[in-house]
Amino acid sequence: MKIGKVIDNVWSTKKDESLIGHKFLIVQLMDKSKEFNGQVIVAADLIGAGIGEKVLVTQGSPAKYLPNMKNTPIDAVIVGIIDEEVER
Repeated sequence: MKIGKVIDNVWSTKKDESLIGHKFLIVQLMDKSKEFNGQVIVAADLIGAGIGEKVLVTQGSPAKYLPNMKNTPIDAVIVGIIDEEVER
């Protein structure tokens, strides 16, 4: 999993039928220096994240393990909203 920050919404009126009903958000991933300056991706949101929230994102084949994602062309899914980070 990766940590990211939701920076915007994605609106798509025409898409594959298997994507209908899914919400998509633009997420900026955390870079190695723990700043939100990393890669920008589009992720399906299954949990109701909002702009500005820190989120947990799973990418690639693990995204297909979620029950309602089978046979859906999605490679990134928001699976959690981060309430607090603990420094160690």
